[in-house]
Amino acid sequence: MLKDVAISDPQKERKVFALRLVIAYVGLLALTSIILFRYFDLQIIRHQDYVTNSNKNRIHIRSVAPVRGLIYDRHGQLIADNRPTFTLNIIADSAKNVGQLLATLGSLVTISERDLSRFEKRAKRGKPFESIPLKYNLTEQERAILAVNSHLLSGAEVSAQLMRFYPREDLFAHVIGYMGRIDEREIKTIDADDYRGTDFIGKIGLEKFYEKSLLGTVGTKQVETNARGRVMRVLGKKGAVPGDNLSLYIDSRLQKIALDALQGERGALVAMDVKTGGILSMVSAPSYDSNLFTSGISQKQYDKLLNSPDRPLFNRALRGQYPPGSTIKPLFGLIGLHNNIFDLDYAINDPGYFFMEGIKRPWRDHNSEQGGHGKGVDLAKAIIESCDVFFYTVGVKTGIDLLSEQSAKFGLGQVTGIDLPGERRGIMPSRDWKKTHRHQDWFDGDTINTSIGQGFMLTTPLQLAVMSARIASRGKLVKPRLVKAINGETVSPAPDAEKINIDNRHWDYIHEAMTDVVHSARGTGRGINKNLTYKIAGKTGTAQVISINEEEEYDSSKIDKRKWDHALFIAFAPADDPAIAIGLIVENGEHGSLTAAPIARKVIDAYLSDLDRQNQQAANLATPQLLAAQAEIN
Repeated sequence: MLKDVAISDPQKERKVFALRLVIAYVGLLALTSIILFRYFDLQIIRHQDYVTNSNKNRIHIRSVAPVRGLIYDRHGQLIADNRPTFTLNIIADSAKNVGQLLATLGSLVTISERDLSRFEKRAKRGKPFESIPLKYNLTEQERAILAVNSHLLSGAEVSAQLMRFYPREDLFAHVIGYMGRIDEREIKTIDADDYRGTDFIGKIGLEKFYEKSLLGTVGTKQVETNARGRVMRVLGKKGAVPGDNLSLYIDSRLQKIALDALQGERGALVAMDVKTGGILSMVSAPSYDSNLFTSGISQKQYDKLLNSPDRPLFNRALRGQYPPGSTIKPLFGLIGLHNNIFDLDYAINDPGYFFMEGIKRPWRDHNSEQGGHGKGVDLAKAIIESCDVFFYTVGVKTGIDLLSEQSAKFGLGQVTGIDLPGERRGIMPSRDWKKTHRHQDWFDGDTINTSIGQGFMLTTPLQLAVMSARIASRGKLVKPRLVKAINGETVSPAPDAEKINIDNRHWDYIHEAMTDVVHSARGTGRGINKNLTYKIAGKTGTAQVISINEEEEYDSSKIDKRKWDHALFIAFAPADDPAIAIGLIVENGEHGSLTAAPIARKVIDAYLSDLDRQNQQAANLATPQLLAAQAEIN
C-alpha cells in the first residue's frame, strides 16, 4: 500500500507568499521613494533652476529703440520727422530652420540679395533671441500676405518702428543730411549697446554731427513668447529716452527762395546773421531727396546721383573750393590801409595792364580793351569798378606774407568750425604753403595772381559768407552755427576771440565803397539796386575756370558752358546796420553782377521784409503795454 504523498504545504506557501509580498512592498516603497525624491528634487531643490530655464524659453529681454530727436527751423517748422513703418524681423533662436524660413519668406514676398546679405551680417553679431531686420518698409499687401501665412513662419515677425522722414525732401539735404543703415566700418567705431533696437545712424550733415544728441538712450522690455517665438504679452518695460530736439537758425522760406533762384544752375549760397553768426540759409544746387537714402536707395538711383555731371550729392556750400575772384578786393584793400601800405589818398593810373619789373608779359585788366580805368584810381574806385591793376600794384606792395596772415582772421584758408562734418578749409596761399605743397619758391607773380583772388587761392561759399559777416560787423569774429537751441534751451555760442582792431575811418571807407558797388552809377553791382528801399553793400566777382592766352580774348560763345567763368557775389545789408551777410557762387555763371547778385537780392529782400514784419508785430504788442504802464504811473 502506497504512502500518502503531500500535494501542497499550506504553511510553506504562506511563508513564500508573505516573502513575496514583503519584497513587492519594499520594491514599491523604494520606487515610490525614488519618485518622491525626484519630485522633491525637481520641485524644491532645483525649482529655481528649472524656473529660470523655463523663463528663458518663454521670457526674453528685447531692446526698445529710442525715438530720434526732431529738427525744426527758426520758426518751429518741422524739417526732420519720424514716421511709422513696418519691418520684417527674424528671431533665429525661435526658428526651427532659418534657411527654410528664409526660403519660405522669399516665396511670399520679395527678398533681395542685399536684404539677405545685410541680415546675415547682422545675425553674426546678434544676441540670442534678438530680432534681426530682414526687410524694411513693408507694403500693406506684404503685411497681409505675411499675416495670412503666419502659421508657416515660426521665428518671423512684423514690427512697427519709427523711421526718419524729411517733409521738405530736397530743401535741406545738404544741411540736415540723412540717416542710413549702419555699415561694417561704423560697427567698429560705435558702441553696439547704444544701437540695440535700431539699425540706422546719421550719415552726413546735422544727422551725423549731432548723432549722440539725436539718438537718445535705448530701453528694454521683458516679453513672454509662445513656442513659435511670438510675443504674447509684455511683462515689464524700461522706457527708452528720446533723443534731443534741435532748433536751427535756418529759415525755411529763405532756403526755398535761394534754392528756387538757383534752379537750373550749379552753385551755392550761404546767408549768415551778422550779429549771432547763425546760418539763415545754406543751399547747394542741385540738391536731392534725402528720403531716398533713409528708406533704402536702389543701386540704380544711387548710380544716377553719383554719376550725374551736376554732382547733386556734393555739398558745394561747405566743400566746394573756388577762386574767390574780385570778392576779396575789399578785404585786401582793408589790409593795405590798416598796415599803412598806402593811405586813403593813394591813387594810380590804370592803362588796362600792369607790368612787373623784369617780366615782359603784362597782367591785364578785365576792361583792358577799353584802355583800363584811367587816371586817379583810388581804392574806392578800384572796389566800385573792380579795377584789377590797382590790386596788382598794391598787392605787390603789401606782399603775400601780410595778405596771408591777416586774411586768416577773416576766415580765409581756415576751417570756420561750423557744426557740420566734412568742412574744407580752402587755400590762402603763403610762401610756406607753396614750399610744402608745390615744392617751389614763392614769386611776385604769384602775389599778383592772388591779389585778385586767382592763382592758388581757393575759398568755400561758407568762408565768403564768414568774411562778409566779419567785414560787416567791423571785425567781430562771428562764428557760423546752425543749431540755435537743444530741447528749447539756447546753445551758448563760443566766446568771440578778440575783435579785429582796425581804424573806424578805414571801416567806414570800405563799407561806403562796397555800398557804392551796388548803388553808384558805375558800380559793378548796380543792376540790383532798382526799387531798393534799403542799401546793400556788396562786391561782385568773376573767377576763371580755364586759362586764356594773353593774345586771346575770352569769348564764352566759343567755349563749352562748363568752362565758363564762375560768378560770385558777397554782400551785407542794410549797409548802415548790417543784419544779414551772404556768400554766393554760381558755377559757370560768368558775371557776378548778372547771375549771382540778383539771387542774393531775392534772399536779402525776403529776410529784411520778414525782419520788418517781426519788428512791427513786436511794436504793436508793446504799445498797449506801454500805454497801460503810463496810465498806471499817471
